[in-house]
Amino acid sequence: MPPGYDHFALKSLLGVWALSVCSPEETAAVEAHLAGCASCADEALLLRETVGLMHREETLDLDPRLRSKVLEECLRRRPAEFPLPRWAAPYDAETARLDALLRDMGDGEWDTPVRLRWAEGERTLTLCGVLAHLGSVDGLVATTLGLPDPLGPGAPRTVAARTEAAIERCRQHGPPFVRNKWRTQTRNIVRTAALRAGEAAGLTVDFTDVRRPVCEALIGRAFACWIHAGDIAAAIDYPYGPPAPEHLGPMVDFVAGRLPTALADRRRAGLAAPPRRLTAAGAPGRTLRLEVEGPGGGEWYVPLDSPAALATPEQTVARLVMEGTEFCLLAAGHVPPQEAAAGQEGDREAIRDALWAVASLSRM
Repeated sequence: MPPGYDHFALKSLLGVWALSVCSPEETAAVEAHLAGCASCADEALLLRETVGLMHREETLDLDPRLRSKVLEECLRRRPAEFPLPRWAAPYDAETARLDALLRDMGDGEWDTPVRLRWAEGERTLTLCGVLAHLGSVDGLVATTLGLPDPLGPGAPRTVAARTEAAIERCRQHGPPFVRNKWRTQTRNIVRTAALRAGEAAGLTVDFTDVRRPVCEALIGRAFACWIHAGDIAAAIDYPYGPPAPEHLGPMVDFVAGRLPTALADRRRAGLAAPPRRLTAAGAPGRTLRLEVEGPGGGEWYVPLDSPAALATPEQTVARLVMEGTEFCLLAAGHVPPQEAAAGQEGDREAIRDALWAVASLSRM
């Protein structure tokens, strides 16, 4: 028995000893007593096992989604340094999210092959190649805003040719250079769009195969940034969620607004059913009711027989319901039309043509 302690005093200390909160002197006295007292030793063992159940061991590694969650909340709450037009906010947020993902990557991950998919094919690029593709197409928006072309004077204008030129140039530089060049251009585009918001809203970006107002073009580029950031994240097994609802909404609207033209293009190519009736421009015609559910969703009435026809609730012959992220992934070529999770009601042919038309919007 340790001097100064009797059996009952030491027994009363077993609980705090099991929790490891005894003083050094008390700890030494209890442990000396346990060596010669079987009943206290048995009780001490049970108490230690109980404490182990109370304090379940957990990994010290941080949740890999923590950074994304914190960044998303900061992007939602931070005050702008200067007024940012609403149509530029999705591009600002999505390029910042991708930049945060790139900052988290290790040197070895830059060599990971990234698989890009779209309606008519797929291609595997290095991570630098994906940034080169994004930056080269964004460069068409940059030049429209009066910024330098990232590919220099005399650069090609088509998306495909610009992508090839940018990828070739990337091979001459390391990841830090490529990332910094892409990041600098995105920040300059956002800053210029904010400083020249009134003037910029009236400008048109020439993508060669289509011309779009800067407002629409930047939402389209935000959509591309989100999709390709997801491709990068999938390649390195990194959690990456959809945009914030206020940024996803304009992207969903951007896709839905292109659906009538996509239907007409597929019909001209013989890939969709011919119109059921001839409808004059501005006259009511057969209509598809598109409902996109979840954050950023909404409702659209889509003309089926002619993009110039008037779509009305009274002329609705089919109803298509999809979740917002699924709808965007279908438009990005990441979900096959026949596998899309969609609620369907009414004219099956019209719904099938609409699903394939959404998927046809995807590009590299």
